[in-house]
Amino acid sequence: MSIVFLKRLSWFAAFLLAQVLVLGHIHLFHYATPLLYVYFVAQFPRNHAKWEVLVWSFMMGLLVDIFYNTPGVAAASLTLIGAVQPYYFELFVPRDSADNLVPSLRNIGPSKFSYYIVPMVFLYCVLFFTLEMFSFFDWQQWVLCVVGSTLITLLLIFTFEIAKR
Repeated sequence: MSIVFLKRLSWFAAFLLAQVLVLGHIHLFHYATPLLYVYFVAQFPRNHAKWEVLVWSFMMGLLVDIFYNTPGVAAASLTLIGAVQPYYFELFVPRDSADNLVPSLRNIGPSKFSYYIVPMVFLYCVLFFTLEMFSFFDWQQWVLCVVGSTLITLLLIFTFEIAKR
């Protein structure tokens, strides 16, 4: 096994355990839930095998679904994010940059990182809560869940990025 695989596996386990044991029990104002495991998928480096991103994304989503009893909601949403991530990240890096460039505040700068991570997290929250509610009957609650979860997740991601420096 390679060191890269073991590092990715340890980050996978860390994000999964943090979400299941701690973050999943936080519901600010009964709407905002931090979904930090999206950051795991957003951190795949440039030119990483696309099939591998999809497999890691699906496995993370599947395990979250198993622990939260949300049949297929996180798996479907995170797999779509995993499918979009390699192509979306290419928009923010120059062509002559390193092949193993990882999206972070330090590597691509604060503004490009913000333009990269905010739509990814927002898209995930829209997909997740749309599939979870499967109805627009109570659209106010849907909007509050999407916006609240997006904001608290972004706050955690930026805190994590700043602490990583």
